[in-house]
Amino acid sequence: MKRKKIRPSHLFLALVLALMYLPILLLVIYSFNESKISSVWGGFSLKWYQQLLADEKMFEALANSILLGISSSVCAAIIGTLGAFGMSKVQSRANTAVEYLATLPIMIPEIILAMVFLAFFSLLGLPFGMTTLILGHTAFCIPYIFMLVKARLVGMDPSLTEAAKDLGASEVRVFFDITLPLITPAIASGMVLSFAMSFDDVLISLFVTGVNVNTLPILVYTQIKTGVTPEINALCTLMLAATLLLVLVSAWLGREKQHSIETKGE
Repeated sequence: MKRKKIRPSHLFLALVLALMYLPILLLVIYSFNESKISSVWGGFSLKWYQQLLADEKMFEALANSILLGISSSVCAAIIGTLGAFGMSKVQSRANTAVEYLATLPIMIPEIILAMVFLAFFSLLGLPFGMTTLILGHTAFCIPYIFMLVKARLVGMDPSLTEAAKDLGASEVRVFFDITLPLITPAIASGMVLSFAMSFDDVLISLFVTGVNVNTLPILVYTQIKTGVTPEINALCTLMLAATLLLVLVSAWLGREKQHSIETKGE
């Protein structure tokens, strides 16, 4: 038998995978570390998980981050979808300029965007807290949904809506019965991406949050000054496990749906 030669591409792939997943593996391992110093292994222990379950501030910050992510992604989905659908119906020379303006929050450095939100909300006299957080996060989440929905609308067969109109359907009926089901995957993908971006944000949240509202990234960031304990590793491990579980459930549901479609086709 001939031995397979190790190609440079294989080594490069192994290096990339190691750089991507080795830190995650170390984080999971050191979440069970007895020692308070993350870089020193002091033996296996579950005490950091016990402390995490008893940490009310950590769970309150986690709940705020989840609420913020869901609220901002839902608001961004409504605005971004309506904006993309409206632009698909209007033929104008200004469409290109409007598209650039709609995607501008992605291109602007986050520190500048945070300062703009701070000045704008202060000018309006809005009290800083969850309301300003949702408004700020919605603003920078809209482009993600706008671009995905717009791309889906461009690739959609126009004969479907034309056929529905020929059968007497109104514009509203066509949107809810034809267009919306077809662009739902793009909306869902944009919402997932928006939730991840909102959940992970630090800079904008620091500038527009109030003294009584804390998100998980801000709490972790502020704890860096006093030293991050393996309790953070335990929290990240649990979140990683929840994410993997959601991915597996999503893959299983997709496979079951595909199987049911094939069964009906037979």
